[in-house]
Amino acid sequence: MKGTTFQIKNMVCPRCITVISSELDALGVQYEIDRLGEITLFDPDQVDMAAVKQVLAKHDFELIQDKDEQLVEQVKLAVLDLVQGNVVTNLRNSDYIAERVGQSYSALSKTFSRRENVTIEKYIILQKIEKVKELLEYGELNLSEIARKLGYSSVHHLSNQFKSVTGLTVNQYKESEDRERSSLGKA
Repeated sequence: MKGTTFQIKNMVCPRCITVISSELDALGVQYEIDRLGEITLFDPDQVDMAAVKQVLAKHDFELIQDKDEQLVEQVKLAVLDLVQGNVVTNLRNSDYIAERVGQSYSALSKTFSRRENVTIEKYIILQKIEKVKELLEYGELNLSEIARKLGYSSVHHLSNQFKSVTGLTVNQYKESEDRERSSLGKA
């Protein structure tokens, strides 16, 4: 069956697939989800796209039709896979992202920076710090284990980056009553 493939903004976890599937099933839409951030709608001429967009928006998802925005979302999903440890690669982050998205890193970097007002490198750091916060909340790993898990060269490097991004030391963050966290995948 022939369909049209769309990118979906903010579709970053298996729970997102469940929510989107449930909503599209309720609308009677024929679809297939191949991977996070991507959906194929079959017979899109017969689909009430306004209804699809509305149910997606209800859960903070969005159909992406702009090519640059699609590239940005693909970069974000690649970064999320790296940070979450969903991929094991010997490639540098930049090489993995370029290979995954299928474009030169230079072109991706320019588009990403222009659209998000942050470099891919800075975005990776922000996502890693959010993952550090999450792991600290769980309390299952010590800082050395977290540093190793997220590919930091040392606890010192992680600690410096954490303080630079949050304004707090790791200990200050752990002792804080107001531990603000952002969703992974958000800039």
